[in-house]
Amino acid sequence: MAGASTAQRGGPGAAGKGSGPLKRPGTPKAPKSPKPPKGSGPGGPRGPRPGGLPGGLRRGPLVVAGALLALLLAAGSTWVLYGSSWLRVEKVTATGAEVLTREQVLAAAAVPVGAPLVSVDTDEIEARLRGRLPRIDSVDVVRAWPHGIGVKVTERKPVLLIKKGAQFVEVDASGVRFDTVGQAPAGVPLLELSSKQSPSGRRFDEERLLREAVHIAGVLPDSIRKETVQVKIRSYDSVVLELSGGRSVVWGSGEQGEAKGRALTALLKASPKADRFDVSVPTAPAVSGS
Repeated sequence: MAGASTAQRGGPGAAGKGSGPLKRPGTPKAPKSPKPPKGSGPGGPRGPRPGGLPGGLRRGPLVVAGALLALLLAAGSTWVLYGSSWLRVEKVTATGAEVLTREQVLAAAAVPVGAPLVSVDTDEIEARLRGRLPRIDSVDVVRAWPHGIGVKVTERKPVLLIKKGAQFVEVDASGVRFDTVGQAPAGVPLLELSSKQSPSGRRFDEERLLREAVHIAGVLPDSIRKETVQVKIRSYDSVVLELSGGRSVVWGSGEQGEAKGRALTALLKASPKADRFDVSVPTAPAVSGS
């Protein structure tokens, strides 16, 4: 009975309700793994690289060095352009002059020889040339590195002459009176204005008639211009051309100038011995004295 009681106390049913496997007393619990700090995983802030400095601190000296290098280059370039003797004006050339001489152009240009080439004001030189030499129609001043300045001029061409005492005033195709010469240039007709005797003199003054005469001279064919000795203008619609050999041409007004030029060219070829031509109506030209 005692053995049975013992067996009953130690049997499976002795543990009572909710009994399970027996735990050994004194067994320690397994430690939990520590959680990684926030931000140390993917997407978190990166710490300094092993053996180096953060990116911003490493770029600082490079930026400073680059700025110093740029400053040195700028200072060196400025010194080469302005302070050194390498890029200074040593030679000035002039081209394009026909009536003017090279010496006249260079004297009027007054280029500062010995000055730094970069400091030469080419616009000022151009303005100075046009102001001092009215014969110049256009001018181009350029730097010819490393030591030169080039001046290229284009002169005005006279299309008419106005007699002034013993001299002649040259007038270009724009009506500009640009020079007075002692000898009439060959191939340029002389202008004779007699508007005071014209009943339309008040309406068409000499300046307007001058522009009209310039326009007529400008549209003449080259072959006729070379033979034109004088342009006589009395009024707006009364213009006469005097040609070499005592021939004359009634031109009329300045209208239809190109058509009149073609008609006169044809008449001169068809009637070379005639001494009077009328192209005031270019569609019905006339000739006499042949």
